[in-house]
Amino acid sequence: MASDLVIVYHRQPYEEAVEDGKTVFRENKSPNGIVPTLKSFFGYVDKGAWIAWKEAEDPANPEFERTIEISDSFGDYTVSRLPLTAQQVSSFYHVTSKEAFWPILHSFKEKYNYDPVDWPTFREVNWAFAEAAAAEANPGAVVWIHDYNLWLVPGYLRQLRPDVRISFFHHTPFPAPDIFNVLPWRKEIVGSLLSCDVVGFHIPRYSSNFVQVARSLFEVDVTKREHVPDELISDGTALVERSVPTEISHNGRKLLVSACPVGVDVDYIGEQAESRETEKKVERIRREIGDTKLIVSVSRTDYTKGGIEQLETYERLLERRPELRGKVRLMHVSVSANRAMTAYGEIQGEIEQIAGRINGRFGSLEWQPLALISTAIPFKHLTAYYRAADIAWITPLADGMNIVAKEFVAARTDEDGVLVLSEFAGAAVEMAAAVVTNPFSHKSMDSAIDQALSMSETEKRQRMQALRKTIRKYDIKAWADEQRRLFEASKTLNGEPSPSGHVLSAA
Repeated sequence: MASDLVIVYHRQPYEEAVEDGKTVFRENKSPNGIVPTLKSFFGYVDKGAWIAWKEAEDPANPEFERTIEISDSFGDYTVSRLPLTAQQVSSFYHVTSKEAFWPILHSFKEKYNYDPVDWPTFREVNWAFAEAAAAEANPGAVVWIHDYNLWLVPGYLRQLRPDVRISFFHHTPFPAPDIFNVLPWRKEIVGSLLSCDVVGFHIPRYSSNFVQVARSLFEVDVTKREHVPDELISDGTALVERSVPTEISHNGRKLLVSACPVGVDVDYIGEQAESRETEKKVERIRREIGDTKLIVSVSRTDYTKGGIEQLETYERLLERRPELRGKVRLMHVSVSANRAMTAYGEIQGEIEQIAGRINGRFGSLEWQPLALISTAIPFKHLTAYYRAADIAWITPLADGMNIVAKEFVAARTDEDGVLVLSEFAGAAVEMAAAVVTNPFSHKSMDSAIDQALSMSETEKRQRMQALRKTIRKYDIKAWADEQRRLFEASKTLNGEPSPSGHVLSAA
């Protein structure tokens, strides 16, 4: 049976495990996150499908299950799994996506590595995704594609199935033309994206950058522009836009361009934060650290996340304010990425070196200034640290959104705690009540952490109340509602309503 909604995403929508020699598919442990949110869309259609890849030693093996049927709390849906060899995964994902695209998307030209890119393999994998989506889609269905490693899918899919509606959402930043156009495949990539009906981004800056890139490469007209809502204008921060293109045209076709920040499940996180289990964990953490102020930082090990710059700021803090020694502690969670990739291995090594130096210089038998954690912490435990922390210190050099900042605020149902946030995180445009800082400036970083450490209880509460109001307005439900609105708006964008006009109508 063909599907009314086809979601195309590189990850499978479950956790796969082997029990007693048999493969089982478990729901994701936490309902918080993008995968459960995407799966919730299946509740709005009669039939849904998900396209993902799975590594296979021999893609031609007839025993490989390419299509499986899943029944879970989100309903019944089909998962089409594309068998990719280890070489294909390495080429398409680790090399092309992570060594060529990732640094450009985050404006790190000096990290860009063109030489090892195998463009034919990237095309081949994207074509396979497009073929699978074309095979699954009903006439007029919505095909919803996610993220930059699938940039060529829309163009291929439009060739295969001109009848479907194609939406694409970017979960990363999107840079200006002088950065993006470093990519030698820029016209092929942007030409594919212009085959969509909807292209979505987190914030207006990324939308504007995309339109500028498109206009630098093709004849593209802006047919509609709108003012950015006041709550998405954090005055003085780096990523603010005051108006944004919302509709463009190319080759006689119209395309919606959206800016909608993805949020978190505020209710779920709040319930986790107020559970008896979390309360006990918080009490234990506070007993262990005593009168010490706890600063929490959570990210992946990546040059875009500013881990090195943050640790150097912490080292300067302990140097210039000796009275804080023994009075503060930083829990720096930097989840190790693939060490086989040179850039990430180097960053992880440098973070470990700086952490060791800080503890060696300032630590004592009674007090360790820094706890470095390089493995993922289960969300229920992380929630307890959010609640126990005096400060969440989130200072990426570039970030599409930053969900950790929102998780911290959602967990603070006590309306306490301080969020220090980089102005180069997409979340900064909506979270103006945070202590916003420039991670490229020593003076700004030093000032921000000083301000957070000395903030009065009244100011903490006022700022946290404002932040909680913001994340409630732009929660994950609001993001989902806006995506459905865009799907509906795309029906008549280029003429007559599509054959499947009921798809994803609000219940």
